[in-house]
Amino acid sequence: MFDAEDLEAIREGKETWHDEQVEPVIDRFGEREETFTTDTGGQEVDRLYTPADVADLEYQEDLGFPGEAPYTRGVYSTGYRGRLWTMRQYAGFSTPEDTNERFHYLLDQGQTGLSMAFDLPTQMGYDSDAEMSAGEVGKAGVAIDSLEDMETVFDGIPLGEVSTSMTINAPASVLLAMYIAVGDRQGVDRAELRGTIQNDLLKEYIARNTYIYPPEPSMRIITDIFEFCAEEVPKFNTISISGYHIREAGSTAAQELAFTLGNGLEYVEAAIDAGLDVDDFAPQLSFFFNGHNNIFEEVAKFRAARRMWHDLMEERFDAQNPKSRQLKFHTQTAGSMLTAQQIENNVVRVAYQALAAVLGGTQSLHTNGKDEALALPTEQSVRTALRTQQILAHESGAADTVDPLAGSYYVEHLTDEVEAEAYDLLEEVDERGGMRRAIEQQWVQRQIQDTAFDRQREIEDGERIIVGVNEFEVEEDPEMDVQEVTEEDERRQIRSLESVQEDRDEEAVEAALEGLREAARGDDNLMPVIVDAVKAYATVGEICNVFREEFGEYTPGSAV
Repeated sequence: MFDAEDLEAIREGKETWHDEQVEPVIDRFGEREETFTTDTGGQEVDRLYTPADVADLEYQEDLGFPGEAPYTRGVYSTGYRGRLWTMRQYAGFSTPEDTNERFHYLLDQGQTGLSMAFDLPTQMGYDSDAEMSAGEVGKAGVAIDSLEDMETVFDGIPLGEVSTSMTINAPASVLLAMYIAVGDRQGVDRAELRGTIQNDLLKEYIARNTYIYPPEPSMRIITDIFEFCAEEVPKFNTISISGYHIREAGSTAAQELAFTLGNGLEYVEAAIDAGLDVDDFAPQLSFFFNGHNNIFEEVAKFRAARRMWHDLMEERFDAQNPKSRQLKFHTQTAGSMLTAQQIENNVVRVAYQALAAVLGGTQSLHTNGKDEALALPTEQSVRTALRTQQILAHESGAADTVDPLAGSYYVEHLTDEVEAEAYDLLEEVDERGGMRRAIEQQWVQRQIQDTAFDRQREIEDGERIIVGVNEFEVEEDPEMDVQEVTEEDERRQIRSLESVQEDRDEEAVEAALEGLREAARGDDNLMPVIVDAVKAYATVGEICNVFREEFGEYTPGSAV
């Protein structure tokens, strides 16, 4: 790098440049803003960056080579030169038949992994015929009531050849059991099943609210999944520790990073407390981040995340397996940044957000459809979103070298700044007793809410420009197709559920549910009995209701 004499010369040169070149221009023309900041205002952006801004950077210790500790430059030595990121478009709507059709379409269009969205009743552990489900069946994703629905979704799709991500949390154990059961019936070795379940309940208490049970039994279910999958389904990622929804709720990039890693630490501690060895389950942990608008801030966030997780796993848990210290993550472009006004602009937003994710080294990526501010995406907008990734992969050159922004004075400085702010937040979390206690105190939620309030005020005051919303507006009455889920779709799903219940062996179902109840009252791993229950065609609602009765339901404001 540069010695002390070089750096001092650079600093003096920067001052001279400012006085002789910059100051006269500012006096004459001014600058667009008095102060420039990153997207969420977390970091102030200087006019110019030089080697002096990264003078403390130690290459081997702080960066290293791709595929080597501390993984700042990526967890794979060849980056995307050997294999591109998984193009995993989020899909699932209406009935299992409709979702199966959409999955086949996406695979035919070149998608390389599946990502499954569930409707709100399924996410909350209700069957489609439950009173709470009325009007919501199939609206936010596919309705899954029984194993038959899961078999329909994956009809003609060999699970040994695809990986599937499932955005499911409180009932994650049930949906994972169904996926395993489908694989069993297809004759796929469990050791070959690949995919991810979100399974992140702490994030639900913070930002998303599709929780069912109180934290203690929720953590038990999560650690049971860790243990079961380490033995039975070793290629399946047992949790996707999600910052995405924290960012969607309004956090800064540094808050997203700190609170996501904080949740991850809480899960690791819970698993160790349950008697698991860190190196037995930690390689199956994965993360899920938001791809936001500011390209450089997002790249810095992703690079800092890898370095921080490596150091935290090494320092706090003495993880020995390198895979235990490798942060692998999925990215979804920012839904909260999509606008209903001038929706064609969303194609451009999504492309830039996807570029940031790729430059930051994501392992898989979902690009939003342009119409998702209005409804579920149509087939055409899904295709455009997928083509965005394919053009990025094959035409942009962004995937041709590993960590292409490394060495940028700005990016390296910003990586350090985001990391430092995230560590400050984590330190305060630790002082409050960890993430569960910080959530219980509503401290985490208040940090995010304050940031979201400030951002909205900036938009309303015109301090933050959102193209087509508060600037560059046009009068328009857009005409476009919108994906609709009808009342008949809901009735069709309920009839299917009734047919399954009529045809199944009720004695087998009752025996399976009783076995589940006994397991819930004891200490044995719950996953084997859940698999038995779904194979008997017990429904999502029936299984979750057993847990509701045994574990209770979480109410906001109670202990986390």
